[in-house]
Amino acid sequence: MKFNTISRIAMAAVVSVAIAFGTTACIRDYTSDYVYAVSNSNGQISAYAVDFQSGVLTQISGSPFSTNLTNPSTVIAAPNGKTIYVIGGSQQAQVQAMPVGSDGKLYGGTGANMPSGGTYPTAAAIDSTGTYLYVTYTYQNGFGPNAPGPGGVAIFPINSDGSLGTPSNVNVGNDPVAIAASAPTCTATPALGGGGTPNCVILGSGSSTDNGINQSFVYVADAEVASAQATILGFVENPGTGALTPITGTNPKNGFGAGVSPSAIAIDPTGKYVYVTDKAQNQVYGYGISNTTSGALTGLVTSPFATGQFPVAITIEPRGKYVYVANYNSQTVSSYSLNLSNGALGASAGSNFTTATGPTCVTVEPALGIYLYTSNFLDATISGGQLSPNTGALSAVATSFFPAVTQPICVVSVPNGPHASQSTQP
Repeated sequence: MKFNTISRIAMAAVVSVAIAFGTTACIRDYTSDYVYAVSNSNGQISAYAVDFQSGVLTQISGSPFSTNLTNPSTVIAAPNGKTIYVIGGSQQAQVQAMPVGSDGKLYGGTGANMPSGGTYPTAAAIDSTGTYLYVTYTYQNGFGPNAPGPGGVAIFPINSDGSLGTPSNVNVGNDPVAIAASAPTCTATPALGGGGTPNCVILGSGSSTDNGINQSFVYVADAEVASAQATILGFVENPGTGALTPITGTNPKNGFGAGVSPSAIAIDPTGKYVYVTDKAQNQVYGYGISNTTSGALTGLVTSPFATGQFPVAITIEPRGKYVYVANYNSQTVSSYSLNLSNGALGASAGSNFTTATGPTCVTVEPALGIYLYTSNFLDATISGGQLSPNTGALSAVATSFFPAVTQPICVVSVPNGPHASQSTQP
């Protein structure tokens, strides 16, 4: 989003007139995104407007908003930014869909239970088309902390209004902790469409031609605490049904090695590389998706990459140039450049950005792609940083620590509808 001096002056004049007449309708034009932080202790959600010029967060009227959940563990946004999904509960895991209003407020919200009596949810991902929500949970019915057993991935269809349909289930190992879905990758050289862009066909779309089929994969980081065999479980997504089929050579309990104690997972926007944080070894492991048909992973020769202490969250900014890792014990965010030719991560200058105490989750707002925020669990704040477009290094936004709900466990951001130009994927 770019505004020249004249347009800013004109906009300011319009805002002044609006204020004089007792309305603030035009003020929203200064808001590029909305940011939401959910409390692990009471299920409330702090909601903020992002100032496009400074990255400063201002709490939205009515914030915090309430959910019906106990002990939320994460929050995720639909690709269209019209709904956020809060995942929580312990003995009865649930997902609550919260519609996002044009004013950034959260309205209503419907809940859906996990299949198979699923308990203790851990993470969530949405496929790139916004059609399916995938939620990992730790135990199926009859199992629990004192009787470890199989976990699962709940597959929720997402309806056109953002509500959730009846979920199906895929079994995984004993401790799935993170999940990510890849962008579709062309499995054949497609014909060029308008503007010289690849014209791919989505598998299962009913097309009579399969030139340039889009194939998506879902990867689950499974800590397997009981057996000390941490792995990444890979699945091929059926875009027509959301069903997950284990990648050839793997099964729901055995996949690709993932260090000692994986904590978070991310896939670059091109669908070429997968990155997993290891909170025990303070490292990021990198993998190449070696075949766009099979989805098999191959460890990068430059991997692993050092992080701060106890890395618990990872994200890749919308353009796919920089990677950010939140380090809980170090109270920092590590920043890296991403080499798309080989997947290597290079430490950015000034790569350790200081946050408040206990960063748990990290998001880069999607409209401009220049502001990063962390939820800080121990001191109930949100930290804000601005990305350098040349190096990816972070500098603090003004009044960087913004008050939030108690024990904010995760944070997510969405673009402010037609008032923001969402960053394009490479």
